[in-house]
Amino acid sequence: MKNFNIARYQAYPFDRLICIKKAGVKNIPNTKIEISYNKIERLKGLDELARILFPGNRNHQRVFLAIFIELKYASDQFLPSMTPLCDQYGLSPRMLQTVRSKMRRMGIIDHVCRFNATTGYREGWVFSKRFPKAMVRMSEAIEAFKEDKDLHQREKDKDLFRYV
Repeated sequence: MKNFNIARYQAYPFDRLICIKKAGVKNIPNTKIEISYNKIERLKGLDELARILFPGNRNHQRVFLAIFIELKYASDQFLPSMTPLCDQYGLSPRMLQTVRSKMRRMGIIDHVCRFNATTGYREGWVFSKRFPKAMVRMSEAIEAFKEDKDLHQREKDKDLFRYV
């Protein structure tokens, strides 16, 4: 019968206490967009818009400003490529791609292909109308939801609590 409680290899004794520091998550700034009516009311410049859309990340704010300003002052508000922005502003290509993709998902910019007659059969980047239209649609939807239409709608609204 073997005794499993006996150590086969001699362990080195500790000569002092070891303080173990908890390796937790540092205070990482929040990256979620928080739009309150106070922030929208106080919005005066493009830098404040960058802080709202890219909170807690000054590098992404810089990239956003570079893309927005270059697109704003480009001829016909059309940029054939964004890669020259990396050299011009000292940005990393990965950061540029990250911010560009977020701006595209939000509907601020859009990529047009060379088969588009409205852009003169050129491929590149333009401002999109999807973000402003989505904000208007959201405000219209909130106004429509506030209306008391009929008794059937009231029952449907009260039933929502069972499903949420």
